Amino acid sequence: MVTMRPYHVLFLLLCVSASEDFDWTKNERTSFYYGTFPSGFSWGAGSSAYQTEGAWNIDGKGMSIWDAFARKKGKILSNDTGDFSCEGYKKVKDDVNLMKDMKLNHYRFSVSWPRILPTGLRREQINEKGIKYYDDLIEMLLENKITPVVTLYHWDLPQALQEKYGGWQNVSMVNHFHDFADLCFERFGNRVKYWVTFNNPWSIAVEGYETGEHAPGQRLKGSGAYRAAHHIIKAHAKVWHLYDTQWRNKQKGLVGVSLTADWGEPVDVSNQKDIEAAERYIQFSLGWFATPIFNGDYPQVMKDYIGRKSGQQGLGASRLPVFTSQERNYIRGTCDFLGLGHFTTRYVTQKNYPSSAGDSFFSDRDLAELVDPQWPDPGSEWLYAVPWGFRRLLNFVKLQYGNPMIYVTENGVSEKMLCTDLCDDWRIQYYKEYVNEMLKAVKDGVNVRGYTAWSLLDNFEWDEGYSERFGLYYVDFRNKNKPRYPKASAQYYKRIISSNGFPNQREVENWKRKSAETCYSSNQLLAADPLIGHMEMVTEIVVPTVCTLCILLSAIFLMFLLRQQL
Repeated sequence: MVTMRPYHVLFLLLCVSASEDFDWTKNERTSFYYGTFPSGFSWGAGSSAYQTEGAWNIDGKGMSIWDAFARKKGKILSNDTGDFSCEGYKKVKDDVNLMKDMKLNHYRFSVSWPRILPTGLRREQINEKGIKYYDDLIEMLLENKITPVVTLYHWDLPQALQEKYGGWQNVSMVNHFHDFADLCFERFGNRVKYWVTFNNPWSIAVEGYETGEHAPGQRLKGSGAYRAAHHIIKAHAKVWHLYDTQWRNKQKGLVGVSLTADWGEPVDVSNQKDIEAAERYIQFSLGWFATPIFNGDYPQVMKDYIGRKSGQQGLGASRLPVFTSQERNYIRGTCDFLGLGHFTTRYVTQKNYPSSAGDSFFSDRDLAELVDPQWPDPGSEWLYAVPWGFRRLLNFVKLQYGNPMIYVTENGVSEKMLCTDLCDDWRIQYYKEYVNEMLKAVKDGVNVRGYTAWSLLDNFEWDEGYSERFGLYYVDFRNKNKPRYPKASAQYYKRIISSNGFPNQREVENWKRKSAETCYSSNQLLAADPLIGHMEMVTEIVVPTVCTLCILLSAIFLMFLLRQQL
């Protein structure tokens, strides 16, 4: 399973020669497919350190950029923070038992850089208590036959590095990340065989340094995102080479990256400009990072568009940084597997932005994003359920990058609900349809080896705080013990895992009924909680009653006004 060094160049040549053009006009939206995944397919669930651990200042942990960002009023909905979140730091055994009950094959989590290196620098301080926490988690996973998949960077940069160097705007982060990764390989690598360098670097760059919606909250429009991404790609490559030259022969593991991408579908597949706009949409997200990592340089369309816009703005050079020929050779092929995160789809059409619109990552693309109002959207305002886009994206990756080994590292759907109904039919439908489209892609020949549901638990959802819930397990954040309750989708996903897919229509149709029984039991447990019961009463009885009274009073007042006029 490990890609050994002597065959690395041959692997690259095969990947490049296998690249084909994607057929944008062919979109097969076929009926539900009953069948199973190949033997050995890995099923898992995911989390990240800041979103679930809590314990933000316990046992020697240093501050992260998210600790600092969440403390700025107005940055997070309801001014929530991840200070306590799911209290995952204190509930390792409980959470591993949930995974064991679901029969997960793997669990994806991230190491908090400031938890093990409080100042971010290995030479200054190693926090052994932080190391022990991850040691214990890894050991407990392995004891329960659950494979740990470890992400090195899921957005929580040590605040000390942000303050001292400017974070990912500074090329020095490449070496600091290398030292952090080396410590993780040294301490955990004898038991961890799957490493993810970065989670969704698009968000790190764009939302952290372009729009400022995420930590560290900088708005360096038109340049900050490109500079951050440039350094992240270099950091990824350096860590891959570190593992390849110093650790691979000893530890026999794999190092990849997790890239999150929506699918972009042309509004009109007979319109060449719409097709080009849709491909630009993909290249400015997935291709921005995947093309350098697989082929050594940025997508040509990015270089062309950003270069032209920069020239029109009177700049002497492109706002997109340039890799030297030595850097291109160093970066090319630094991926043993591609982690792919996917949630939703957009329709895309051509839209020209004049240079007078100013520097912006978004205007550089010259396109507009649209959604079909009939697409379901149960939670996040950006997340519409469009299952067929998943199969399209997987096939695009197959053709664009020579059919690399793919692990789906994030896929799931949120909800925004006032009450605590655990019968999440919409999530069951989402998982059923998205996993089925992945199965169709496997039948198409796409080399998908595993799937990670996002997320195991409801957790802190970045700038949305606790208002959006992705979890298979409901977490009661109002209770200091943060109890977990299974949603119906947890039971449904468990049945997908045990069947390794969708064996036959009769059995699959029976799953939903059994999942409903599970959520009924969980709802009974929730109702027994006096605080939850009180909130349910407020949500389901008091609020509607007050609304009804307001309507009646308004009607009486309106009648009074009309009589006065008469």
